[in-house]
Amino acid sequence: MQFVFSGHTLDTDRRELRRGSAPIALEPQVFDLLVYLLQNRGRVVGKDDLIASVWGGRIISESTLTSRINAARSAIGDNGEKQGLIRTFTRKGFRFVGDVHENTVSSQITAAMPDQVSVRQNVHFCTTSDDVRIAYAKVGAGPPLVKTANYLTHLEYDWRSPVWSPFLHALADRYELTRYDARGNGLSDWAVDDFSFEAFIRDLKTVVDAAKLSRFALLGISQGCAVSVAYAVQNPERVSHLVLYGGFVRGKRRRGSQKEIAEADALSTLILDGWGRDNPAFRQLFTSLFIPDGTAEQVQWWNELQRRTTSPENAMAMRRAWDEIDITDLLPHVRCPTLVLHCRDDAVQPFDEGRRLAAGIPMTHFVALEGRNHVMLQSDPSWAQFFEEIDRFLQN
Repeated sequence: MQFVFSGHTLDTDRRELRRGSAPIALEPQVFDLLVYLLQNRGRVVGKDDLIASVWGGRIISESTLTSRINAARSAIGDNGEKQGLIRTFTRKGFRFVGDVHENTVSSQITAAMPDQVSVRQNVHFCTTSDDVRIAYAKVGAGPPLVKTANYLTHLEYDWRSPVWSPFLHALADRYELTRYDARGNGLSDWAVDDFSFEAFIRDLKTVVDAAKLSRFALLGISQGCAVSVAYAVQNPERVSHLVLYGGFVRGKRRRGSQKEIAEADALSTLILDGWGRDNPAFRQLFTSLFIPDGTAEQVQWWNELQRRTTSPENAMAMRRAWDEIDITDLLPHVRCPTLVLHCRDDAVQPFDEGRRLAAGIPMTHFVALEGRNHVMLQSDPSWAQFFEEIDRFLQN
């Protein structure tokens, strides 16, 4: 859908705002807020409506809402004094009052993204044995594939993110994809005390039981690789294949390097201090590691993903848990065929950890990929090879 108003065009499918032909950069929350006001321009939208739609019902400060409204006004040439497009109704809320014309998205754009238009996910909830609610989603058709949760996921936000969306849609085109937000992340419970390695394994077990999956292939990414290995060792009768991408055997504090231990401690301190700030400068540090070759739009989304996905306290607790992992002793006990893929210049997890993972598991096929993004992007040189290798492996 395209909304045309006052010389601007807002395209919801392409997530673009343009003034004439010139693109206007917007933070994801500001874009979502503007879309919601346009879609509901026939009424006054209250603060609770905006929080439910843009922030998923989470508690935010009055200053945060005000700053997003001001940013939306500024982007479309409005301001708090003029209020020619976004009007404030005291103690009631806001309404978009400008003249708006709606255009449906052109067939050319729709045809270019058939998978993203036709596929819809269904979100469900289940509860672990320690009473933590876990959100999971099933989408697609074909052989069952479970993606183990990794650091920083959000079922809804990832599904439409320019970082994760092409990746997830490519999997859903091929398989019945089940994925979930681990405790402390996304749509799952944030108020959690236990962030142990065992707790993350428990999350995976609860999801596959709730989804009634008796036997399936398991895809682990980054920290999800260690959880996948542990689950496969504990439940050999249920895992048909293991696919491990960008993983590690030992966390930063277990690799015997004082430099890496110091880096881990420094990152934990920075997370607690800077994660939740409105200024994305701190989060940009993590973004530059995870997707160094990302586009400006992808970088912007990843910056916002971090804040939307979890709290500073949870982010620090999870990183500390991952830094203490060592699955060396589990590797020889994996009994299913395993595919390990790792980018040579991965800036988050060293290539040597990927080789170590492959060397320790029997019946493993190792593929070295060209690239340096920790998250596989559609523009990566190994994008096509990544899916070809997985398809070939899971067909055997």
